[in-house]
Amino acid sequence: MTLTLFGALALLAVASGVLVFVVDSMARATFSLLVSFLAVAGMVLMTGLAYLGTVIVLMMIIEMVVMAVFMVMYMMNPAGLMPMSMFHNTRGAAVICALVFVGLTAGAVLVDWPERRGARPDDPTLALGTALMEGHMLTMMTLGVTLFATIVATVVLATGRGRYDRFGDDLDAARADDRAGGGVGR
Repeated sequence: MTLTLFGALALLAVASGVLVFVVDSMARATFSLLVSFLAVAGMVLMTGLAYLGTVIVLMMIIEMVVMAVFMVMYMMNPAGLMPMSMFHNTRGAAVICALVFVGLTAGAVLVDWPERRGARPDDPTLALGTALMEGHMLTMMTLGVTLFATIVATVVLATGRGRYDRFGDDLDAARADDRAGGGVGR
């Protein structure tokens, strides 16, 4: 059962990764990539790395949703759904991909895997965090909150006006006061 689920997640990851280059819009490519990353996160979770799998899930969902939001806000075509070509130097990319795949496969199959030394730590999450960040965990947590606040502040400052400007202080205007005709809210 576990092997079947792992194989299904692997096939889903590869198939949705291929879809990134098959679909004809940025929005569809973004969500295909999200599905691929979530399938990989599922495989990571199956290997017993709960912290790393959870981090992958959270990071990829946030990253892809932020990318989709910015596409909706700033792309000239509506929500990145207009057809577009996702192909650039396909022959060169195929050669590089094949070489990387062969190299990684050879490394995984031919290299002797290390044997575990010592006992498993009582708290694997703490041990992983310490190994990755050493004494910088508080700095990285603070940095994460700061980056999130910066993203929110940038979006707020980039908007010339909000709903209160359009519908009045009490949001009771019958029509939106749009400066350009044909805007949202009519």
